[in-house]
Formats: sequence, C-alpha cells, structure tokens
Amino acid sequence: MILSHKYKFIFIKNQKVAGTSIEVFLSQCCGQEDIVTPIQPPVPPHAARNYQWNGMPFPEDPADPKMLKFYNHMSASAVQQRIPRGLWEGCFKFCVERNPWDKTVSHFHQINHLRGGDWSFEQYLEKGRFCSDFPRYSAPDGTLLVDRVVRYESLKEELDQVFERLGIPFNGSLGVRAKSEYRSDKRHYRDYYSPSARAVVEEAFACEIALLGYEF
Repeated sequence: MILSHKYKFIFIKNQKVAGTSIEVFLSQCCGQEDIVTPIQPPVPPHAARNYQWNGMPFPEDPADPKMLKFYNHMSASAVQQRIPRGLWEGCFKFCVERNPWDKTVSHFHQINHLRGGDWSFEQYLEKGRFCSDFPRYSAPDGTLLVDRVVRYESLKEELDQVFERLGIPFNGSLGVRAKSEYRSDKRHYRDYYSPSARAVVEEAFACEIALLGYEF
C-alpha cells in the first residue's frame, strides 16, 4: 500500500497483478513524508517509510499487520479508518484487477512453487483458497472504495492515464518485473480448465466478473 501526500494518491495493492512492480516504481517517486509499506522479501530500490504507529517502537513482529498502522496488501477500508477523512477524500485511489481465470492460474503457480511443486491444478482448485481481491477495494455492501480499477490486461496504457492524471513521470516501463519467477508453464490460461473448473472460478469471482465484465 502506498499513500502519497506529494501526488495525492492511494494505491491499494491486489494479488497477482504486478502490484509489487508498481510499488517499487511508485516508491521511487514518493517523498520522504509519504507512506510506503514494506515488501517481503525486499525488492531494491523500493524503500519503505512511515508505516509504523506514531510514537511507538518498532514492533517485535513487523510481519504481523495488527502491529502496524499500514501494511502490505492492506484493504481500502482499513486505510480509510486510519487516516483523516479529508485526506482520504482528497486522494485519488486506485488498484489493479485481472481476469480471474488467468489470475487463478498465476496464483496456482505461486502457491505450487512455494509448496515444492507437488500440487496439480485440480488439487489447488479443491482447496478453494483463491486470491479474490474484491473485498480489498470495496465496502461490505459491494460499493467500490477506489476511484479506478486498472485492468491488468491493458496495464501499460491505463497506468499511463493514471500517472498522467497524477503528474507522475512515466515512460511506459515500471523498470522491474518482481515475483515473475514462479511460472515456467506458459500455456494460455484457458488450457488449464475443464468446464467444471471454469465454473468454480466463475462462482468464486462473481463480483469481479460482474464489475469488469470479464469473460473466459
């Protein structure tokens, strides 16, 4: 998560949408008073700052979100609760979202890599632990808490529009591709799915599909 007083924006970081690469890029544009949450493992030249509770010592477990005022993958509603209303309303809030069938394949490869590569895609789906980010950028009633949801499929073009609006210099490249090492199987995402598997993802990501009109 990044909150920039300098450029007046709040970036809500979703999963499997180049969020870390965007954070690394934006951290280099941010001022010393801006809020930049840590990335684990660290990705140079990203530099976290101003994410602790004011007046409190560094927490014993900095990975525990409950010990921090601002933390990675923080929801928009949590940010809203922690900052003054005027600051929230005065910032342009945005996130990135991705076709859920493609996103699920990417998430499978990450989880499977961390497990040692012993899962099939079907075993992953059976667990039902998907990376649905809709609650991260919406209220409990489904109302969006961000001003724009950037589509991963047109990331460069849409980030160019967002950054132009904010006055952030951008040459079309984020300069880093973080966390891109998990996937060696480059088949198109559609090749992973049986009709029943396709339906599982359609149900799990119904809100994202309704919001952005994604299709298989």
